Amino acid sequence: MVFSERDLNIWKSKYPLLTDIIDLGPVFWLNSNLKCMTDSPPLPVSKRDMEEAESLWERFIPFFKKEFPETKSTNGVIESPLKEIATMKTELEQKAALAIDGALYLKCDNQLPIAGSIKARGGIYEVLQHAEALAMKAGLINKESNYEIFSSEPMKELFQQSTIGVASTGNLGLSIGIMSAKLGFKVSVYMSADAKQWKKDLLRSKGVTVYEIAGDFSEAIREGRQKTIADPMGYFVDDEDSKHLFLGYSVAALRLQKQLQEKQIKVDKEHPLFVYLPCGVGGAPGGIAFGLKQIFGDHVHCFFVEPTHSPALLIGLLTGEKEKVSVQDFGIDNHTDADGLAVGRPSSFATSISEHLISGIYTVEDNTLYNLLTLLVDSENIYLEPSATAGLTGPNRVKQTNYMKQHDINSEQVTHIAWATGGDLVPKADMEQFYEKGKQID
Repeated sequence: MVFSERDLNIWKSKYPLLTDIIDLGPVFWLNSNLKCMTDSPPLPVSKRDMEEAESLWERFIPFFKKEFPETKSTNGVIESPLKEIATMKTELEQKAALAIDGALYLKCDNQLPIAGSIKARGGIYEVLQHAEALAMKAGLINKESNYEIFSSEPMKELFQQSTIGVASTGNLGLSIGIMSAKLGFKVSVYMSADAKQWKKDLLRSKGVTVYEIAGDFSEAIREGRQKTIADPMGYFVDDEDSKHLFLGYSVAALRLQKQLQEKQIKVDKEHPLFVYLPCGVGGAPGGIAFGLKQIFGDHVHCFFVEPTHSPALLIGLLTGEKEKVSVQDFGIDNHTDADGLAVGRPSSFATSISEHLISGIYTVEDNTLYNLLTLLVDSENIYLEPSATAGLTGPNRVKQTNYMKQHDINSEQVTHIAWATGGDLVPKADMEQFYEKGKQID
């Protein structure tokens, strides 16, 4: 639906922030439904589920070591480094004329092996759990088996009988497509209109069938779901409603906990952790926020970031309508260069969980993303795709609210982490264009 002018005025009267959102201005929203972990309602996933997901990742280590040489440096584990970006912090302070209290780190999911983005966590995990389930049903393995067997011909013969489908703005399609094809599945990726051509080309080079959908992500997912489930042997990875994707993302919290311990970074009441997560449909940031809350409880504060033209989760949570409304209902076009975040309607599964766990959401303009991209290259020699830079302004944006005071937080003791969601697979020519565009923005 698209609301009439009268309907929009009613919405704006009830939620004044909607006026700025509809006018495409950068906004900051604090979540009044944030719950203390002791008061959090029952959730459809648990810490035990997250730990079982980590066990599945561990079972597949022999397979990764054999099939993906790029995981050799991490001993078969798909993980990314945590880097302090002190020079970038100084640049951000100077640009905003506002000091950032505490240390600033970058969680470099742009460097995740195989798929080069945060989607490697959820997308690859969902394919693995499906493959494991099929292999167990066929009697080819049990959980004590050496999972290097997933490279064998009997496994490929089994998986060639099945199809996997997914809709994507780009990065989820890469993770699902690359892993499914490697295992031997027939795989189709339904790409929305905003998906980059190089991502389509890369998938096709891996033997993936790519369908180009004229509409946005919501239309791609409708068509992909319909065509995949029409096949009796079809399995659809549903980014709008997937427990498996969510749990794959959540394991990042266990990995981050270990990295923080290695760097002797405390996380407790006196030393809180602030994490800034770019958000599209909401599954990846939702899964990570869930995992972090299971480990660090109320000592971690998670903020999501969306483009001003695609504030799907923000509108869903602000109005309380969640996945029942889209940005287009409010006259917002969902057109952004942050292709991984170009989503008009949030995930029903992830949103119902995130509404109780996240501290807030802020929005950013595309020009800001490009400017941040260039600034990060010049200061740290780190290259991200535009959408992946969205979390970098988080510390300054939070500081301009009364959040710290409300929660009695000593800002000087905070550790800030901006989650870098993708970039390593971007072709050099494209990255150079991103960099030059950022240079031209004041």
